[in-house]
Amino acid sequence: MKVWTWAGDAGTLADAGGLTAAAAWTGPDEVCAMTPQEALSQAEEARTAQRKFGFIECMILQIQAMFSFFKKKSPTLEVPSSAVTPTSPVAQTAAATPAPEQRPAQTEPAHAARQGWLDRLKAGLRKTGASITTVFTGTRIDDELYEELETALLVADTGVKATEHLLQDLKRRVKEAKATEPSQVKTLLADAITDLLLPLQKPLSIGDHQPTVIMVAGVNGAGKTTSIGKLTKHLADEGLSVLLAAADTFRAAAKEQLAVWATRNTVEIVSQQGGDPAAVSFDAVSAGRARGRDVVLVDTAGRLPTQLHLMEELKKIKRVVQKAEATAPHEVLLVIDGNTGQNALAQVKAFDDTLGLTGLIVTKLDGTAKGGVLCAIAREKPIPVYFIGVGEKLEDLETFNAREFAQALLS
Repeated sequence: MKVWTWAGDAGTLADAGGLTAAAAWTGPDEVCAMTPQEALSQAEEARTAQRKFGFIECMILQIQAMFSFFKKKSPTLEVPSSAVTPTSPVAQTAAATPAPEQRPAQTEPAHAARQGWLDRLKAGLRKTGASITTVFTGTRIDDELYEELETALLVADTGVKATEHLLQDLKRRVKEAKATEPSQVKTLLADAITDLLLPLQKPLSIGDHQPTVIMVAGVNGAGKTTSIGKLTKHLADEGLSVLLAAADTFRAAAKEQLAVWATRNTVEIVSQQGGDPAAVSFDAVSAGRARGRDVVLVDTAGRLPTQLHLMEELKKIKRVVQKAEATAPHEVLLVIDGNTGQNALAQVKAFDDTLGLTGLIVTKLDGTAKGGVLCAIAREKPIPVYFIGVGEKLEDLETFNAREFAQALLS
């Protein structure tokens, strides 16, 4: 404890404790004697020094507080960046959350349209399906059931070879599955028909050539020109540019009918008044290549496979198209009427021998079609079925799916 003494009245100095800082030079046991004036002067100097040191200390504290403020703020500034970091599980969950909410809105219309189309297909094949499914209303799996099923399949235009194949395959599946109920046999038959039709399920490939030339043939009344119009709609919906060739110069108003479909689909058409079908096809392929079109669809005149001179004309069209484009035609499609039964199989064989078919379009399955002819084609002439039609509207042409067709056939 530092002690201050001076010569004079002890009450002259009111705040002797303020001299502690100024008397720091004295030792702990030293006693300093001074006059009151000297003591007051020293005290004033001590207070001044204390204020100066106090201000500096205050500034230091403020600076420290400022630095600590920024240190505390810096982590909060990094929070937004970490929230959007791809490696953050929370960020991944947040980023992935909107997608499932939007996906149903995008796929629901397409699913609804496909379901509506399947309903129309089932309605078209209901007569055939009723005759087949009646077989499975019994309570036992025996020879009588298989005999009734054989009759129903033959009536449905399945053909002898396809029917024999299906029955053998079905018996094998029943044995392996150890089925005991006729309803189980129906499910196994759907699986057998699906496997038989699977080789026919193939998508139409577009884009390997520019343009892709598709030649379409068929007998009179099969719906060839109408199918071309629907196919144009299908391709346009896929973002492809299409050019039509009105090479059916034989039938009256065929060019006008195709022109109506071209107008509906807002595509171009190449035609000649009374021109040669091969010449129209040549001009269309040349124009399609010059205009950069993706697809050229060539409509040919309907003819019966027994009309040999008209079948030779088809060969001529194919040869002339190859002069315009060496690799063309890239697809040769045959349009067959689903109501013609086993006659459709004969058409497929005849046109394939003449042109070398690459695909089929089956139409009018919304009428009294029996549908079983596809099983016969799959067994005897497995040419891919690109599309099947169930009505007159543009959207009534859809891609072929073996499972869907089998289920509709047995619905």
